[in-house]
Amino acid sequence: MFELTISIVLYQNDEAELENILNLINESNLNKLIYLVDNSLTNALEKFSSYPNVEYIYNNSNIGYGAAHNVAIAKANNQSEYHLILNADVDFDPEMLKSAFEFMEFNPEVVMLSPKILWPNGNLQHFSRKLPTPFDLFSRRFIPGFLKPVFKRKMDDYILLNHDYTKSMNVPNLPGCFMFVRTDVLNSICGFDENFFMYVEDIDLTRRLHEKGKTLYYPKIVIEHGLAQGSYKISKLLIYHIKSAIYYFNKWGWFNDKMRKTINESLKCYNKR
Repeated sequence: MFELTISIVLYQNDEAELENILNLINESNLNKLIYLVDNSLTNALEKFSSYPNVEYIYNNSNIGYGAAHNVAIAKANNQSEYHLILNADVDFDPEMLKSAFEFMEFNPEVVMLSPKILWPNGNLQHFSRKLPTPFDLFSRRFIPGFLKPVFKRKMDDYILLNHDYTKSMNVPNLPGCFMFVRTDVLNSICGFDENFFMYVEDIDLTRRLHEKGKTLYYPKIVIEHGLAQGSYKISKLLIYHIKSAIYYFNKWGWFNDKMRKTINESLKCYNKR
């Protein structure tokens, strides 16, 4: 039984970046297993299977982000206490994994832990968010820059900009770059919804985990992440993003999502005083 399993989905990754994250993980003294789930066009990254504590899985096609993680999540079932969904392009102190493990051990009501996320320049990324309305998801991408000041208050409210990011918050919408989850709970909800090829799947997953217990933003755990924002640069990725958003609202409700309102109202207790 491993204390921690970790899944990293690959797609033609930068090898230096991948080497860095594997070295960081292996500096932790947790009993762990790392699943490298490769969606790449070739298995050129199989060389990393020689790294300690690594199991390499080649899918021979791009099956999607969530579906690839689900391959590892299914393998981790009954094999680990906790499972970490992780991006390769993050940086952190290796001791942080042990800190996250110990926090979860002493807080059984928490089913998922999410860290404070910093830009490479040290600024805070506001990735603790409300459950989105259609306006929240589409406005951030499509409202022209000159109009954004008109909607600033509503857009800031979505990313909890006026909340206290120095304190823990039980948040229903957390990012997929670092999700430290109880393995049994993750498998009880069957992992990611594979109808999302990429984008928005982390919102859906956190929301379903939030129904099982606390999904906690925990600022004592800190990582650095350089956000690629690929859908802002590549039209094909933008199409994936739009399709995922449409699927999300078809699933949960566009304007009649009663639970969204109830859950979002509960976040008022974290407003700055």
